[in-house]
Amino acid sequence: MAVENIRRILSYVRRAVDDYGMIEEGDKIAVGVSGGKDSLTLLAAMQEMRLFYPISYEVYAVVIDMGFEGADFSAIQAFCDKLGVPLKIVKTNISHIIFDVRKEKNPCSLCARMRRGTLHDAVLELGCNKLALGHHYDDVLETFMLNLFHEGRLGTFSPVTYLDRKGLTMIRPLIYAPEKDIRYFVSKTPLPVMKSPCPADGATKREEMKVFLKKLEYEHHNGLKHRMFKAICKSGIDGWKETGDNQKTQD
Repeated sequence: MAVENIRRILSYVRRAVDDYGMIEEGDKIAVGVSGGKDSLTLLAAMQEMRLFYPISYEVYAVVIDMGFEGADFSAIQAFCDKLGVPLKIVKTNISHIIFDVRKEKNPCSLCARMRRGTLHDAVLELGCNKLALGHHYDDVLETFMLNLFHEGRLGTFSPVTYLDRKGLTMIRPLIYAPEKDIRYFVSKTPLPVMKSPCPADGATKREEMKVFLKKLEYEHHNGLKHRMFKAICKSGIDGWKETGDNQKTQD
């Protein structure tokens, strides 16, 4: 891993981890790896940060195999081997249930619930106490707008969430990292990014909201997303809280 390529990502990750106390001594952290750019970037950053972070922790990787025909995770296995990260692949028939049995017209919600439950169980089976997810800065804003437009409520996911029924803590170390910086990192780093085999990929409400926010950002001469993110941090929405000037995020 070329350190110069990952330095900017690491700065976002460390700031988020420090601001929200995401890591404690002796944590065993599983990174949920989908094969996409965000989760692979997070995996690389979490493992790289172990080299200098003052708190000792372990990193594992978990992949949920949805059961799509032709899915090949050998490149991700090789990448994890190179990083020195143990990988657990959980085979499921989630795609068959959603698309063949139930024939869901709007599959994303059910798919997310099924994957989430399987992922949580796999993380606990590994003996990990924390699950790191690859949600980034733009995901925070898109989720906020989706909740506002489609559910009539103010809310987005929290940087840290404790699942008391599972005894598992979810952390999101990429929340300060804009998607454009992740894309740049991926363009300069040989990550085994997989093309999504999901039939619904690219045709979701989230993708529509991504395009809408991009249009708003352009029309308002940039800075709109930064102001929205800062407002979310200050408001305390869904567990968010202002922690000082270091909340300012570059967009």
